[in-house]
Amino acid sequence: MGKLHRATAVLTTAVLALTLAACTDDRPTAEDAAGTLADGLAQLDVAQSAFTSMQPAEVTDELAAITEGFGPGAPQVSVSGVEETGEDTATATLDYVWDLDESDEDWTYSTTADLTRVEDVWQAAWEPRVFVPDLLPGEKLTLTSVPSDRGDITGAGGEVIVTQRPVIRVGIDKLQVPEAEQAASARALATLLELDPATYEQQVAEAGAEAFVVALVLRDDPTRTVTDAQIDAIPGALRQADTLELAPTRTFARELLGSVGEATEELVEQSDGAVRAGDITGLGGLQLQHNEQLAGTPGLAVDAVPAETPGTPSQRLFAKPAVDGEDLATTLDPRLQSLGEDVLADEPSASSIVAIRPSTGEILAAANGPGSEGLQTALLGQYPPGSTFKVATSLALLRQGFTPESPTECSEEVTVDGRRFNNAGTFPAQFIGTIPLLETFAQSCNTGFIAARDEITQAELARAASDLGIGVEASIGTPAFFGSVPTEAEGTAHAAAMIGQGEVLVSPLTLATMAASVGAGVRVTPTLLAAGESTELDPGSEDAAASDAPTDDAAPPTDGASGSPSSDPAATSPSSSVDEDAAPSAFTGAESATLKALMAAVVGQGGAQLLQDVPGEPVLAKTGTAEFGSETPPRTHAWVVAIQGDLAVAVFVEEGELGSTSGGPLMQAFLAGAGS
Repeated sequence: MGKLHRATAVLTTAVLALTLAACTDDRPTAEDAAGTLADGLAQLDVAQSAFTSMQPAEVTDELAAITEGFGPGAPQVSVSGVEETGEDTATATLDYVWDLDESDEDWTYSTTADLTRVEDVWQAAWEPRVFVPDLLPGEKLTLTSVPSDRGDITGAGGEVIVTQRPVIRVGIDKLQVPEAEQAASARALATLLELDPATYEQQVAEAGAEAFVVALVLRDDPTRTVTDAQIDAIPGALRQADTLELAPTRTFARELLGSVGEATEELVEQSDGAVRAGDITGLGGLQLQHNEQLAGTPGLAVDAVPAETPGTPSQRLFAKPAVDGEDLATTLDPRLQSLGEDVLADEPSASSIVAIRPSTGEILAAANGPGSEGLQTALLGQYPPGSTFKVATSLALLRQGFTPESPTECSEEVTVDGRRFNNAGTFPAQFIGTIPLLETFAQSCNTGFIAARDEITQAELARAASDLGIGVEASIGTPAFFGSVPTEAEGTAHAAAMIGQGEVLVSPLTLATMAASVGAGVRVTPTLLAAGESTELDPGSEDAAASDAPTDDAAPPTDGASGSPSSDPAATSPSSSVDEDAAPSAFTGAESATLKALMAAVVGQGGAQLLQDVPGEPVLAKTGTAEFGSETPPRTHAWVVAIQGDLAVAVFVEEGELGSTSGGPLMQAFLAGAGS
């Protein structure tokens, strides 16, 4: 019996195993079919799926038609669940995520797909709504950017500098003029607008048959000289009203502010997708360097539109509102900026005027003349300062025990290692000989300063310059050159440095900073952005701005590697910071008082006597001439720096005569206008 029971048990187990094997369903599941469908939809190619009433290729073609021209391409698709609705039916829920732009906000939604098992194959019922909710047959997706309102650029006291101003777009509407007359109209309009007729004629010819070809955008204000009647008299010419972010005038701080317009191919490539073709963006200067703040974030709209009947009503599927840009507050004084540009208007050479408020370090004006031809001379120019650098040289001598009364040897010429140094050809003969430092400074005696070269080392000279802000980097919210003074130099190089020649280089901003430091009695850190603004530039904009000059953190800064707070009054502003590698300034109020006395002598008895008649507080100044080039006689840069009350100014003329004769009248006009 025991053997019989064991045999029966074995047989029973075997039969049960066969029965279970026969009941196991290894056919594809609804979950498998849903996953395959999701994968195909994410690739816009559903060749691996089966459908109840269409071939996979037909569905793939329909997906291509729905997404044609839709920038984001394809979505991410996943299966969130499958619910069995019968023995051979199920419903799959599909989750979609569309990455529409660089932001973290995506277009997300869910759809359902009905699945039916036919001969062991799960088939999906296809409708466009499986891909996008409420999408109808024959509709396609469109993505539209909704522009945000761009922030303004403001100046001192919150005065608006750049804002939306009315313009008119002028061009040829090819639908409004017969083809045979389009060339003549194009040439006539180009001539009226002072454009090249041949170039514009070609643009019109190459545009589409229904194109409106814009020739020029004109400010629509009292300065417009081209009248509506003149435009309307040309067959096919059209005027379109619009607005653009513009400064008060066409030339106002153009190199500094930059402009706004359609993104260039270069900007699109550099943006890594942040800027797309057709986007309105900053094209240079502050508009580009702080574009993210000013532009805000554009909104997005996804619509379903009938593919075969464009222009018919569409249905809005998704919308993300635009976030308006924020204003950028600068320290520019619009009146002084305009004044500087007016003063330089007739100067044919590259030129600039930079004005700083010594008590705060605020840059009030950074004007460039028309001779700069769009280059940012005021902030990025690199030139030898000539005799204006004697302010720093005098500071170094004071620290070696010199006083204004200390004797210096002002000879007709001095030779250093075989190189002869002379005074200016107009140097007064009565001052040749032993004269006090004050007179050497007032008359700008080159040989007197060079004769004292052994009294200070090049390192001491560089340190004095640094204490006045020369060569000290600062973050002002736009690229700038802050000067360079070698710390090591001997022989002729050291001699040349004593009078601001050789390897000493500055920008007009540098010398305005130097003058402001003398005026304040401490090293001044210049700033262009108002308190609370970040001086960090948008990624990639600094190089573009520096090379695109022809168009256009806020932790308390430290003054020294030790990280100790700066003694500069302007350095307490969170809108700028000073190079942490710069040593703390040792400049004192007593040294400032002596330098002011020296600069007063330049106006009282030296080369800037024409500034005596400027109304207001007494003017302190220093003139300078720097030779450049290999011509005989060499060409010269002309410089003047001045302090009047709480105003420090640097005037520069690239190809001038003497600082007093070329720069002096410009400084006189600016100071007189500033005080009026």
